Amino acid sequence: MSSLALYRRYRPETFAEVIGQEHVTDPLQQALRNNRVNHAYLFSGPRGCGKTTSARILARCLNCEQGPTPTPCGECQSCRDLARNGPGSIDVIEIDAASHGGVDDARELREKAFFGPAGSRYKIYIIDEAHMVTSAGFNALLKVVEEPPEHLKFIFATTEPEKVIGTIRSRTHHYPFRLVPPGTLREYLGEVCQKEAIPVAEGVLPLVVRAGQGSVRDSMSVMDQLLAGAGADGVTYPMATSLLGYTDGSLLDSVVEAFATGDGAAAFEVVDHVIEGGNDPRRFVADLLERLRDLVILAAVPDAADKGLIDAPADVLERMQAQAGIFGAAELSRAADLVNEGLTEMRGANSPRLQLELICARVMLPAAYGDERSVMARLDRIERGVNFSAGTGAPAMQYVPGPEAHPGAAAPVASPVPPGGGPAAARAAVRNPVGPGAGTAPAPAPAPAPAAQAPAPTLPPAPAPAPAPEAAPAAPAARGAWPTAAPAGGGRRSGAWPTATPAGQGPSQPQQQTPPSRPQAPSQPQQPAAPAPAPSGGLDPRTLWPNILEAVKNRRRFTWILLSQNAQVTGFDGTTLQLGFASAGARDNFSASGSEDVLRQALAEQFNVQWKIEAVIDPSGGGSAPPPSGGAPGFGGGGAGGYGAPAPSRPAAPQQSAPSQSAQPTPAPRPPAPEPSPVSPEDDTPADDDPDLDESALSGRDLIVRELGATVLDEFSHDQ
Repeated sequence: MSSLALYRRYRPETFAEVIGQEHVTDPLQQALRNNRVNHAYLFSGPRGCGKTTSARILARCLNCEQGPTPTPCGECQSCRDLARNGPGSIDVIEIDAASHGGVDDARELREKAFFGPAGSRYKIYIIDEAHMVTSAGFNALLKVVEEPPEHLKFIFATTEPEKVIGTIRSRTHHYPFRLVPPGTLREYLGEVCQKEAIPVAEGVLPLVVRAGQGSVRDSMSVMDQLLAGAGADGVTYPMATSLLGYTDGSLLDSVVEAFATGDGAAAFEVVDHVIEGGNDPRRFVADLLERLRDLVILAAVPDAADKGLIDAPADVLERMQAQAGIFGAAELSRAADLVNEGLTEMRGANSPRLQLELICARVMLPAAYGDERSVMARLDRIERGVNFSAGTGAPAMQYVPGPEAHPGAAAPVASPVPPGGGPAAARAAVRNPVGPGAGTAPAPAPAPAPAAQAPAPTLPPAPAPAPAPEAAPAAPAARGAWPTAAPAGGGRRSGAWPTATPAGQGPSQPQQQTPPSRPQAPSQPQQPAAPAPAPSGGLDPRTLWPNILEAVKNRRRFTWILLSQNAQVTGFDGTTLQLGFASAGARDNFSASGSEDVLRQALAEQFNVQWKIEAVIDPSGGGSAPPPSGGAPGFGGGGAGGYGAPAPSRPAAPQQSAPSQSAQPTPAPRPPAPEPSPVSPEDDTPADDDPDLDESALSGRDLIVRELGATVLDEFSHDQ
């Protein structure tokens, strides 16, 4: 095989063989067809993109016996002399201006230029590296370039056209060459490898194209180096990465996954492997920055590979797609910015390893910085569940586990709800998770209250006997419902935030003020009843329903309005969440508008659960208070493990409790409040007596500071 360099062996001989420069070759060929060839040309562009080669092809087309023609014949003497391996023509003079750019060289050229060609149609001067000609040399050539004889042609080739004086540029036709696109260059290199009959592994050609940086000559030189060192199995990917100095893809995968999971040990092990393996830390950071760039593009454009935005093998592309899915947009952007800044700092650093370790630490510790990028990265992690989900089955955000979650811990002592409603009642309701689902009945108030002040409903710490038969029984709250008093005049809208009854607006039912028929003996110790768990032993959708609605509201307001006004939880078996809608139209609108997907995504992101959603028609849904539990478990009649709708036509009679404390009373349900008529979102305005308008209650920020002892750093306002 010939020892000639690869870029010389496959140098184009016609304009049709020049790749990636159609914006130059097509006008030149058309000018040759029209016989409108100028006397001077200026070819500019990056190195190795075909300027000198195109100048030789143009000279060949001009001096062909059948020319001027865009396709030289290749058989005449001029074509053979100017062929790829030809001896050259005496009428085509190539001058390297780097060594012949002075004024004396220009004068000598000017004196010889007026002599006619020896055996060709034109005498052609190809002046390479024309920007190296001095100003005096250009001035000496100015007259002959401006008004040359008929047989004389000039072709200037340069990488810096701005250094060619304006008087010369104005007398030439300027054709700017460009870098060859990666896809075109990769296909060309593949054809060359097939002609060389040497197998090349998948993934090697993108590395060669990246090393060549769009230059055909540089890419061919790199490919020639790899082919020269190929073994029996051809050019392998490990050989190419080690020879070209690129980072192995497995190291990039490891450090990116360490960034995503916050695994500092894995990240610093990769750094140690890079240093101990003799790799250049700067090259590793540059490769990592390019990988993050690919992930940012994949996160924004999933089909980036099909559109040509990313050039990578199929297996690497599949891994990058998986990596882009576990990052948030803010996390990726922040990581790329930090790596880019670190790469700039490493250029003059005395300890590249230290700089590399600091880059990894900055990327993995967004909580150590208070800038906007770090805050958004922390929000991305919270949304993905990194901070509040320790694994499968871990409690989600805004969920407080009950006593059954920690068997060894002492059960908390329930505190009574203070009368009068307001913030105190809300705080006590949060602290007292005891509900009727655990087998307890609501106890009446310990003492009668004045008619002007209605007490908030209380949840007893121990079982209590049923009220007297002559007292109307109070409707107990359903298991999992937020403990609250119903406002006067009917139940609240389903999905609305529960509030206690303000003072002076007590319910019309007198059973709230009925004293107990038999007081509890003070000598008996009272044990608080544990809250009943959900059928699955995990999260209770009834308890979390306000939080679920808030999460849905942050994603899509239409879905939040639809659920808050028309739906309520009617059943849950641990894997399927059943929602009851007031009408068939509301249910169909929920299914057809994509709201089911919005609810499922909110459950997965905020609560780390994958529940199925089942929409059914429930005429009592959307406007009534949560129904009491009772009957068989499942989706039917409620009971211990399901949620059932009340049966107004068959109210249960009040029963006397047994002397034993293990017997639990079964209070009679209150008839449901009349269902309100549907209200459109634009007409949904609060009434003047709406208890939610009570401005004396604490705001969300004040409540967090007082109850949780938190410090509010900043609040973000989201305009809807």
